[in-house]
Amino acid sequence: MSRMRFAMALLLAAFASDSVRADPVADFYRGKTVTMIIGYGAGGGYDLYGRLAAEFLGRHIPGAPTIVPQNIPGAGSFKAAQYLYSAAPKGGTYLGSVAQTIALDTAMADDPALDATKLPYIGRLTSNVDTGVASLQSGIHSFDDVRKKTYAVGTSGGASTAVVYPAALNGFAGAKFKLVKGYQGVADVVLALERGEVEVGGAVGLPILLARHPDWLKGGATIIYQAALTRDHLIPDVPTLPELGLTDEGKTVLRAIAGTAEIGRSILTTPGVPPERLAALRKAFQEMVKDPDFVAACDKRNIMLAPATGEEMDVIVAQTMQIPKAVVLKIPPLLKQ
Repeated sequence: MSRMRFAMALLLAAFASDSVRADPVADFYRGKTVTMIIGYGAGGGYDLYGRLAAEFLGRHIPGAPTIVPQNIPGAGSFKAAQYLYSAAPKGGTYLGSVAQTIALDTAMADDPALDATKLPYIGRLTSNVDTGVASLQSGIHSFDDVRKKTYAVGTSGGASTAVVYPAALNGFAGAKFKLVKGYQGVADVVLALERGEVEVGGAVGLPILLARHPDWLKGGATIIYQAALTRDHLIPDVPTLPELGLTDEGKTVLRAIAGTAEIGRSILTTPGVPPERLAALRKAFQEMVKDPDFVAACDKRNIMLAPATGEEMDVIVAQTMQIPKAVVLKIPPLLKQ
Protein backbone atom coordinates (compact mmCIF):
# COMPACT_ATOMS: atom_id res chain seq x y z
CA MET A 1 0.00 0.00 0.00
CA SER A 2 2.82 2.38 0.86
CA ARG A 3 4.40 1.74 -2.56
CA MET A 4 1.09 2.55 -4.28
CA ARG A 5 0.74 5.75 -2.30
CA PHE A 6 4.28 6.69 -3.20
CA ALA A 7 3.63 6.06 -6.89
CA MET A 8 0.44 8.10 -6.78
CA ALA A 9 2.30 10.93 -5.08
CA LEU A 10 4.90 10.91 -7.84
CA LEU A 11 2.19 11.02 -10.51
CA LEU A 12 0.41 13.88 -8.78
CA ALA A 13 3.68 15.77 -8.43
CA ALA A 14 4.48 15.27 -12.10
CA PHE A 15 1.00 16.45 -13.09
CA ALA A 16 1.29 19.50 -10.85
CA SER A 17 4.71 20.27 -12.30
CA ASP A 18 3.33 20.08 -15.87
CA SER A 19 0.45 22.36 -14.86
CA VAL A 20 2.88 24.91 -13.48
CA ARG A 21 4.93 24.76 -16.66
CA ALA A 22 1.89 25.17 -18.93
CA ASP A 23 1.95 28.49 -20.77
CA PRO A 24 -1.43 29.66 -22.08
CA VAL A 25 0.25 32.08 -24.50
CA ALA A 26 2.43 29.30 -25.93
CA ASP A 27 -0.60 27.03 -26.12
CA PHE A 28 -2.46 29.71 -28.07
CA TYR A 29 0.31 30.39 -30.61
CA ARG A 30 1.57 26.83 -31.05
CA GLY A 31 0.83 25.66 -34.59
CA LYS A 32 -0.78 28.98 -35.57
CA THR A 33 0.03 31.33 -38.43
CA VAL A 34 0.43 35.03 -37.62
CA THR A 35 -0.16 37.49 -40.47
CA MET A 36 2.04 40.56 -40.89
CA ILE A 37 0.00 43.16 -42.79
CA ILE A 38 2.20 45.61 -44.71
CA GLY A 39 0.50 48.81 -45.79
CA TYR A 40 2.59 49.43 -48.89
CA GLY A 41 3.72 47.55 -51.97
CA ALA A 42 6.76 45.30 -52.11
CA GLY A 43 10.25 46.77 -52.07
CA GLY A 44 9.84 49.85 -49.88
CA GLY A 45 10.91 50.62 -46.33
CA TYR A 46 7.75 49.42 -44.61
CA ASP A 47 7.92 46.22 -46.65
CA LEU A 48 11.61 45.76 -45.85
CA TYR A 49 11.11 46.04 -42.10
CA GLY A 50 7.78 44.25 -42.02
CA ARG A 51 9.31 41.23 -43.75
CA LEU A 52 12.38 41.39 -41.53
CA ALA A 53 10.20 41.15 -38.43
CA ALA A 54 8.15 38.37 -40.03
CA GLU A 55 11.34 36.41 -40.64
CA PHE A 56 12.67 36.52 -37.07
CA LEU A 57 9.92 37.43 -34.59
CA GLY A 58 8.15 34.06 -34.57
CA ARG A 59 11.24 32.40 -33.10
CA HIS A 60 10.78 34.41 -29.92
CA ILE A 61 6.99 34.28 -29.50
CA PRO A 62 5.95 31.48 -27.11
CA GLY A 63 4.72 28.58 -29.21
CA ALA A 64 6.88 29.67 -32.19
CA PRO A 65 4.13 30.52 -34.68
CA THR A 66 4.87 31.01 -38.36
CA ILE A 67 4.61 34.66 -39.48
CA VAL A 68 3.49 35.31 -43.04
CA PRO A 69 3.77 38.80 -44.62
CA GLN A 70 0.87 40.15 -46.68
CA ASN A 71 0.91 43.45 -48.57
CA ILE A 72 -2.28 45.51 -48.52
CA PRO A 73 -1.28 48.80 -50.18
CA GLY A 74 -3.62 51.74 -50.60
CA ALA A 75 -4.31 55.28 -49.36
CA GLY A 76 -0.87 55.70 -47.81
CA SER A 77 -1.32 52.47 -45.79
CA PHE A 78 -4.66 53.63 -44.35
CA LYS A 79 -6.36 50.68 -46.06
CA ALA A 80 -4.14 48.29 -44.11
CA ALA A 81 -4.56 50.22 -40.85
CA GLN A 82 -8.33 50.23 -41.25
CA TYR A 83 -8.29 46.47 -41.88
CA LEU A 84 -6.27 45.87 -38.71
CA TYR A 85 -8.54 48.17 -36.74
CA SER A 86 -11.92 46.89 -37.92
CA ALA A 87 -11.75 43.56 -39.76
CA ALA A 88 -8.74 41.52 -38.64
CA PRO A 89 -9.14 38.99 -35.81
CA LYS A 90 -8.34 40.63 -32.47
CA GLY A 91 -6.67 37.75 -30.63
CA GLY A 92 -3.04 38.60 -31.40
CA THR A 93 -2.56 36.78 -34.71
CA TYR A 94 -2.40 39.93 -36.84
CA LEU A 95 0.45 42.44 -36.80
CA GLY A 96 1.05 45.48 -38.97
CA SER A 97 3.70 47.66 -40.59
CA VAL A 98 1.84 50.87 -41.45
CA ALA A 99 2.59 54.57 -41.93
CA GLN A 100 4.46 56.29 -39.13
CA THR A 101 1.98 59.16 -39.55
CA ILE A 102 -1.09 57.11 -38.58
CA ALA A 103 -1.53 59.01 -35.30
CA LEU A 104 -1.12 62.39 -37.01
CA ASP A 105 -3.61 61.30 -39.69
CA THR A 106 -6.12 60.47 -36.96
CA ALA A 107 -5.50 63.76 -35.17
CA MET A 108 -6.18 65.68 -38.41
CA ALA A 109 -9.49 63.98 -39.17
CA ASP A 110 -12.78 65.66 -38.25
CA ASP A 111 -14.47 62.26 -38.01
CA PRO A 112 -11.65 59.70 -37.75
CA ALA A 113 -12.37 56.20 -39.01
CA LEU A 114 -10.07 54.72 -36.40
CA ASP A 115 -8.55 55.56 -33.03
CA ALA A 116 -4.76 55.29 -33.31
CA THR A 117 -4.41 54.92 -29.55
CA LYS A 118 -6.19 51.56 -29.79
CA LEU A 119 -3.61 50.06 -32.17
CA PRO A 120 -0.89 49.13 -29.65
CA TYR A 121 2.70 48.95 -30.79
CA ILE A 122 4.83 45.93 -29.95
CA GLY A 123 8.12 47.63 -30.80
CA ARG A 124 10.19 49.82 -33.11
CA LEU A 125 12.89 48.50 -35.40
CA THR A 126 14.29 51.90 -36.29
CA SER A 127 13.39 55.54 -36.24
CA ASN A 128 12.98 56.78 -39.78
CA VAL A 129 14.27 59.93 -41.35
CA ASP A 130 12.52 60.36 -44.69
CA THR A 131 14.27 62.47 -47.27
CA GLY A 132 13.47 64.40 -50.41
CA VAL A 133 15.67 62.90 -53.11
CA ALA A 134 16.26 64.71 -56.39
CA SER A 135 17.83 63.01 -59.40
CA LEU A 136 21.01 64.50 -60.75
CA GLN A 137 19.26 64.92 -64.11
CA SER A 138 16.77 67.31 -62.51
CA GLY A 139 19.46 69.93 -62.03
CA ILE A 140 18.35 70.52 -58.42
CA HIS A 141 21.27 71.38 -56.17
CA SER A 142 19.48 72.53 -53.01
CA PHE A 143 16.06 73.33 -51.59
CA ASP A 144 16.39 76.91 -52.85
CA ASP A 145 16.02 75.56 -56.39
CA VAL A 146 12.54 74.12 -55.72
CA ARG A 147 11.42 77.54 -54.48
CA LYS A 148 12.18 79.01 -57.91
CA LYS A 149 10.80 76.42 -60.31
CA THR A 150 8.14 73.70 -60.42
CA TYR A 151 9.38 70.10 -60.16
CA ALA A 152 7.42 66.83 -60.32
CA VAL A 153 7.41 64.83 -57.09
CA GLY A 154 6.50 61.15 -57.03
CA THR A 155 4.06 60.24 -54.25
CA SER A 156 1.67 57.45 -53.29
CA GLY A 157 -1.65 58.78 -52.08
CA GLY A 158 -3.89 59.51 -49.12
CA ALA A 159 -2.07 61.20 -46.26
CA SER A 160 1.16 59.24 -46.62
CA THR A 161 4.46 60.92 -45.81
CA ALA A 162 5.22 61.05 -49.55
CA VAL A 163 2.24 63.39 -49.89
CA VAL A 164 2.41 65.22 -46.57
CA TYR A 165 6.05 66.35 -46.82
CA PRO A 166 6.05 68.00 -50.27
CA ALA A 167 2.54 69.38 -49.73
CA ALA A 168 3.52 70.94 -46.41
CA LEU A 169 6.70 72.34 -47.93
CA ASN A 170 4.59 73.94 -50.66
CA GLY A 171 2.37 75.51 -48.03
CA PHE A 172 4.93 76.59 -45.46
CA ALA A 173 8.38 76.63 -47.06
CA GLY A 174 7.74 78.20 -50.48
CA ALA A 175 8.35 75.06 -52.55
CA LYS A 176 6.72 74.64 -55.97
CA PHE A 177 6.33 70.88 -56.06
CA LYS A 178 3.84 69.32 -58.44
CA LEU A 179 2.59 66.14 -56.76
CA VAL A 180 2.35 63.13 -59.08
CA LYS A 181 0.20 60.63 -57.17
CA GLY A 182 -0.68 56.99 -57.71
CA TYR A 183 2.55 55.11 -57.00
CA GLN A 184 2.13 52.07 -54.73
CA GLY A 185 5.05 52.91 -52.49
CA VAL A 186 8.61 54.15 -52.27
CA ALA A 187 9.98 51.37 -54.48
CA ASP A 188 7.76 52.52 -57.34
CA VAL A 189 8.69 56.15 -56.71
CA VAL A 190 12.38 55.28 -56.82
CA LEU A 191 11.88 53.48 -60.13
CA ALA A 192 10.02 56.51 -61.48
CA LEU A 193 12.91 58.70 -60.34
CA GLU A 194 15.42 56.48 -62.12
CA ARG A 195 13.31 56.47 -65.31
CA GLY A 196 12.93 60.24 -65.30
CA GLU A 197 9.14 60.13 -64.83
CA VAL A 198 9.53 62.41 -61.81
CA GLU A 199 12.35 64.62 -60.61
CA VAL A 200 11.99 64.22 -56.85
CA GLY A 201 11.08 61.37 -54.52
CA GLY A 202 8.98 62.93 -51.79
CA ALA A 203 9.71 60.53 -48.92
CA VAL A 204 12.60 58.11 -49.34
CA GLY A 205 13.74 56.82 -45.95
CA LEU A 206 17.39 56.79 -44.93
CA PRO A 207 17.12 53.06 -44.11
CA ILE A 208 16.00 52.28 -47.66
CA LEU A 209 18.76 54.50 -49.08
CA LEU A 210 21.38 52.65 -47.03
CA ALA A 211 20.00 49.24 -47.96
CA ARG A 212 19.25 49.81 -51.63
CA HIS A 213 20.97 53.01 -52.85
CA PRO A 214 23.97 53.88 -50.65
CA ASP A 215 25.55 55.60 -53.67
CA TRP A 216 22.81 58.24 -53.52
CA LEU A 217 24.22 59.35 -50.18
CA LYS A 218 27.63 59.78 -51.80
CA GLY A 219 26.71 62.12 -54.64
CA GLY A 220 24.58 59.84 -56.79
CA ALA A 221 21.55 62.02 -56.05
CA THR A 222 20.80 65.30 -54.28
CA ILE A 223 19.15 65.14 -50.84
CA ILE A 224 17.23 68.40 -50.45
CA TYR A 225 15.40 67.94 -47.13
CA GLN A 226 15.05 65.54 -44.24
CA ALA A 227 11.92 64.94 -42.19
CA ALA A 228 13.44 65.07 -38.74
CA LEU A 229 13.67 67.37 -35.75
CA THR A 230 17.48 67.34 -35.81
CA ARG A 231 19.89 66.67 -38.66
CA ASP A 232 20.91 63.04 -38.98
CA HIS A 233 24.65 62.37 -38.75
CA LEU A 234 24.56 60.71 -42.18
CA ILE A 235 23.34 63.90 -43.88
CA PRO A 236 24.48 66.75 -41.63
CA ASP A 237 24.33 69.37 -44.40
CA VAL A 238 20.69 68.71 -45.33
CA PRO A 239 18.06 70.99 -43.70
CA THR A 240 15.24 69.58 -41.60
CA LEU A 241 11.59 70.37 -42.31
CA PRO A 242 11.24 72.88 -39.43
CA GLU A 243 14.37 74.73 -40.58
CA LEU A 244 12.72 75.35 -43.95
CA GLY A 245 9.57 76.99 -42.57
CA LEU A 246 9.19 80.64 -43.62
CA THR A 247 7.06 81.71 -40.64
CA ASP A 248 6.72 80.73 -37.00
CA GLU A 249 3.40 79.05 -37.80
CA GLY A 250 5.01 77.17 -40.67
CA LYS A 251 7.85 75.98 -38.46
CA THR A 252 5.32 74.76 -35.86
CA VAL A 253 3.36 72.73 -38.41
CA LEU A 254 6.50 71.31 -39.99
CA ARG A 255 7.81 70.37 -36.55
CA ALA A 256 4.61 68.43 -35.82
CA ILE A 257 4.98 66.56 -39.11
CA ALA A 258 8.69 65.85 -38.62
CA GLY A 259 8.02 64.41 -35.17
CA THR A 260 6.52 61.29 -36.75
CA ALA A 261 10.07 60.16 -37.57
CA GLU A 262 10.31 58.81 -34.02
CA ILE A 263 7.66 56.17 -34.80
CA GLY A 264 9.68 55.19 -37.85
CA ARG A 265 9.45 51.54 -38.82
CA SER A 266 7.48 50.03 -35.99
CA ILE A 267 5.24 47.00 -35.67
CA LEU A 268 1.77 47.27 -34.15
CA THR A 269 -1.13 44.94 -33.57
CA THR A 270 -4.91 45.06 -33.45
CA PRO A 271 -7.18 46.45 -30.76
CA GLY A 272 -8.38 43.99 -28.14
CA VAL A 273 -5.35 41.70 -27.89
CA PRO A 274 -5.48 40.05 -24.43
CA PRO A 275 -2.95 41.72 -22.09
CA GLU A 276 -0.88 38.58 -21.54
CA ARG A 277 -0.47 38.06 -25.30
CA LEU A 278 0.39 41.72 -25.91
CA ALA A 279 3.02 41.49 -23.16
CA ALA A 280 4.40 38.32 -24.74
CA LEU A 281 4.58 39.94 -28.18
CA ARG A 282 6.41 42.93 -26.75
CA LYS A 283 8.83 40.71 -24.85
CA ALA A 284 9.44 38.62 -27.98
CA PHE A 285 10.15 41.77 -29.99
CA GLN A 286 12.80 42.95 -27.54
CA GLU A 287 14.38 39.49 -27.53
CA MET A 288 14.40 39.54 -31.34
CA VAL A 289 16.26 42.85 -31.68
CA LYS A 290 18.98 41.52 -29.34
CA ASP A 291 19.21 38.15 -31.09
CA PRO A 292 22.76 37.81 -32.56
CA ASP A 293 21.35 36.12 -35.68
CA PHE A 294 18.94 38.99 -36.22
CA VAL A 295 21.63 41.64 -35.69
CA ALA A 296 24.01 39.79 -38.02
CA ALA A 297 21.33 39.59 -40.71
CA CYS A 298 20.74 43.35 -40.44
CA ASP A 299 24.46 44.05 -40.67
CA LYS A 300 24.80 41.81 -43.71
CA ARG A 301 21.84 43.47 -45.45
CA ASN A 302 22.96 46.99 -44.46
CA ILE A 303 19.71 47.56 -42.54
CA MET A 304 19.55 50.34 -39.94
CA LEU A 305 18.46 49.49 -36.40
CA ALA A 306 17.41 51.86 -33.61
CA PRO A 307 15.06 49.72 -31.50
CA ALA A 308 12.56 51.01 -28.97
CA THR A 309 9.73 49.46 -26.98
CA GLY A 310 6.07 49.31 -27.91
CA GLU A 311 5.24 51.22 -24.76
CA GLU A 312 7.48 54.12 -25.87
CA MET A 313 5.72 54.24 -29.23
CA ASP A 314 2.33 54.29 -27.52
CA VAL A 315 3.44 57.35 -25.54
CA ILE A 316 4.41 59.16 -28.78
CA VAL A 317 0.99 58.34 -30.24
CA ALA A 318 -0.74 59.75 -27.16
CA GLN A 319 1.39 62.92 -27.35
CA THR A 320 0.58 63.33 -31.04
CA MET A 321 -3.11 63.14 -30.29
CA GLN A 322 -2.64 66.04 -27.86
CA ILE A 323 -1.17 68.45 -30.44
CA PRO A 324 -3.45 71.51 -30.59
CA LYS A 325 -6.16 71.09 -33.19
CA ALA A 326 -5.39 74.54 -34.57
CA VAL A 327 -1.95 73.25 -35.57
CA VAL A 328 -2.94 69.94 -37.15
CA LEU A 329 -5.88 71.49 -39.03
CA LYS A 330 -3.37 73.49 -41.06
CA ILE A 331 -2.28 70.26 -42.76
CA PRO A 332 -5.42 68.72 -44.41
CA PRO A 333 -6.02 71.57 -46.92
CA LEU A 334 -2.50 71.04 -48.23
CA LEU A 335 -3.26 67.39 -49.11
CA LYS A 336 -5.82 68.44 -51.72
CA GLN A 337 -3.10 69.66 -54.10
